[in-house]
Amino acid sequence: MSVSPTLNDLIATARSQTADDRSRMADLAALDRPLDAAEAEDLRNATVAVELAAIDVFTLFEARMQHHFRRGPFSRKLVAALRDAGDDACADRVQQYYWAINILKHGRGDSLRAVTREPDSFIVLRDQGDAQDPDAPDTPRPVGLVDVSAAGFFDGLITTIQDAVRFLDKRPTT
Repeated sequence: MSVSPTLNDLIATARSQTADDRSRMADLAALDRPLDAAEAEDLRNATVAVELAAIDVFTLFEARMQHHFRRGPFSRKLVAALRDAGDDACADRVQQYYWAINILKHGRGDSLRAVTREPDSFIVLRDQGDAQDPDAPDTPRPVGLVDVSAAGFFDGLITTIQDAVRFLDKRPTT
């Protein structure tokens, strides 16, 4: 029987597994010319891999840390607890990454509206015309409305999760 990896191990794995994809996205974005078909496909595949990793790591974070709250929506309770403790900066980051992950998972909806209403949001949204049609034939999973290639998105997500874990591990379970 093997020991289940810790959340920190899972986060490190996600960061490591997406390093090449994140680097490829940056390299392709830096080209000073239109992408050819192979490069565009490579960019789409790298972007999808990072989107999926972001969704997975945030979902694992919520699942592994849910025990800190008796019941109810984890992220909402975490944001409230951070605000009560006076850590508004971390609360804001958790809230915005929660919205970003919801947008990646579900597309248009309440989280997208919340991000667009938030004047200080650091979440970069793609032009909604840029998101591929999920019903289009012969295309991989569409690139979402959140630009995961934006500078610092994935590393910021990881840092925010780690900060929230440290906060939760210091406080009693409610």
